[in-house]
Amino acid sequence: MRRENLFRKMKNKAPLHLSLVDPGALDYDQTLERALAAAQAGTDAILVGGSTNIIPEVLDNLVLDIKRETGLPVILFPGNINGLSRNADAVLFLSLLNSLDPYYISGVQVQAAPIVLRMGIEVIPTAYIIIGYGGAVGHVGRAHIIPWEKPSLVASYALAGIMMGMKAVYLEAGSGSPRPISSEAVKMTRLLLESYTDDFLLIVGGGIRDAETARSIIEAGADAIVTGTILEENVDRAVEIVNAVKSR
Repeated sequence: MRRENLFRKMKNKAPLHLSLVDPGALDYDQTLERALAAAQAGTDAILVGGSTNIIPEVLDNLVLDIKRETGLPVILFPGNINGLSRNADAVLFLSLLNSLDPYYISGVQVQAAPIVLRMGIEVIPTAYIIIGYGGAVGHVGRAHIIPWEKPSLVASYALAGIMMGMKAVYLEAGSGSPRPISSEAVKMTRLLLESYTDDFLLIVGGGIRDAETARSIIEAGADAIVTGTILEENVDRAVEIVNAVKSR
């Protein structure tokens, strides 16, 4: 099993732009086209995954095709155990810390761990925290969603994840969120985590639809931002977001 190679490269290269493609939301060719457009825009890696409608056999082929067409690392962003593929470079091994269902905190991880070990892909232990809107992942994951106006609670969840040994924190507003996570929440999380360690990645996604928002989140302390919906809606704006991240 590869250990922390990609994580270390990502940490050393921050700020990062990560593009999320959901093979359950688009057909195969459309998903591949979105990944290629993201690569051409200058994204750093492709996240592949979603909350529903993932077929493992299709995922295996898609990951291979994305790697071949883009030349970028492919990182799994699994909504469940069917979101795993041995062809990926790494997996965000997610624990949905604010779920009301133990299955999404530790249950599915117990099922997935020996499978991931046999697959030999790199594991990036990630505290996954859903804020504000939540979207499909909030519904499926039975999240006890943190209100927008409680940034200190966001930061406390993040610190708990890092203290439990996780290497990354993913603050998620949800795909299609009407607004992004606030810069205040990102900044407060960054400061609290840095008071404990500097060995982490802070990832922020959901509701990031323009360059100004992306820039403000990076300036607040995010190591990486994730965009997905905007890539499906407006490729030109997605390019602007990538450029905003890269200009920092």
